[in-house]
Amino acid sequence: MKKVVVAMSGGVDSSVAAILLKQQGYDVAGMMLRLWSEPGKEDSNRCCTPDAMSVARRVAATLDIPFYVIDAKDIFRQKVVGYFLEGYAIGETPNPCLICNRQIRWEFLLNHALSLDADFMATGHYARTIADQDGGIQLLRAVDPAKDQSYILHVLTQEKLAKALFPVGDYQKAEIRRIATEFKFPAATRHDSQDLCFLAGEDYREFLKRNSPEILVSGNITNKAGQVLGRHSGLANYTIGQRKGLGISSPEPLYVVSKDRSRNTLLVGGSEELGTLELLAGNVNWPGGNPLKTPFKAHVKCRYTDRGSSAKVHPQDDGEKVLIVFDETQRDITPGQAAVFYNGDVVLGGGVIQSTR
Repeated sequence: MKKVVVAMSGGVDSSVAAILLKQQGYDVAGMMLRLWSEPGKEDSNRCCTPDAMSVARRVAATLDIPFYVIDAKDIFRQKVVGYFLEGYAIGETPNPCLICNRQIRWEFLLNHALSLDADFMATGHYARTIADQDGGIQLLRAVDPAKDQSYILHVLTQEKLAKALFPVGDYQKAEIRRIATEFKFPAATRHDSQDLCFLAGEDYREFLKRNSPEILVSGNITNKAGQVLGRHSGLANYTIGQRKGLGISSPEPLYVVSKDRSRNTLLVGGSEELGTLELLAGNVNWPGGNPLKTPFKAHVKCRYTDRGSSAKVHPQDDGEKVLIVFDETQRDITPGQAAVFYNGDVVLGGGVIQSTR
C-alpha cells in the first residue's frame, strides 16, 4: 500500500479527504500544524484552535489512523505573518495564503510527511491533477467551480505536484458534506471560512495597528490633478477600489485608484479612473514545469473570488515575469495579489502582481 499523510485541520474537507483515501486503499495518517497566534489569542487561529485539533483527533480515531501534531509557530510567524506585514509596508495588499502554501504546507509540512516515509501528502483543497502525455503532472480546476482553489495552488512545482493528492477536487461540496454526515464526522456541519487564519475574524487594520504601527503614517488624499482633498490614516488602511471610509466629501462617488508610497499619497478618482488594461506580474511559477516563452491567450484571474477575464500573456525575462494585456478594461486589480492564467481547466502559471497600467 502507498502511504499518504493527510494535512488535517478539523474541517469537513480534510476529514473527508482522509476517508476517501482510506477507502481507496492507502495507508493513511493524519498530520496537523500548530500555527502562530498573537499572545493571548491562541484559541482564535482558525486553522488550529484547541477545538479544531480535538475534532481532527476524533476523526483520526474514528478512521483508526495515526495522528500527529507539528509545531510550526515560529516558521509561520517568520514566513507568513512577516510576508503579510512587509507587503503592507511597501504599499501592496499581500495574499499570505500564497506564501503559506508555498513554504509552510508544501515545504515544511511536506518534509515532515516524507520523514514518515510517506509517498504522498493530501490536503482538502478543491483542485485536481492529471498526468500529461510527457509524463508530467498538470494542475486543474476542481469539479465544483464555486469551491475551486487552484488559484492558490498555482505556486506548486512539478516536484510538489508529484507528491500531491487532492481527493475532494472531484466532488461537489454538497457531496463532501453528505459523506461527512454519513460517517458522523463532527466537522460535517462546520461553516467554511475564507478569513486569514491568524486574524481570527478580525479586521486586518486592527492587526496592523498592534503589530506594525510604524507603517500607518498619515498623508494626503489627492485627485489626479494633484488637488488635496483630505488626509488618510496610513496607506495600508485602504484597498484599490475602496469607496467607503475615505473621510472626504464629494458630489460624485470617489474610489481609491492607487497608492503612491514614495510620497505617502492616496490617489482617488471617479469610477472611470479605476480601469486598467495591463499588469506586470513577477515571481512567476509554471506548475507544468516549463515556462512558456512566446505570447499566448489565456483566462486570467486576479483574485481568488475573481471570475477571470480573457487576456494575452507576454512572458518576459525567461518566464520570470509576465506582462498581461486584457481584452477589456479591468477594475480593482491590486499589487500584491496573484494573477493566475488558465487554458480551460489547466493552470498554466501565475505570479504576484507588481504594477498596473
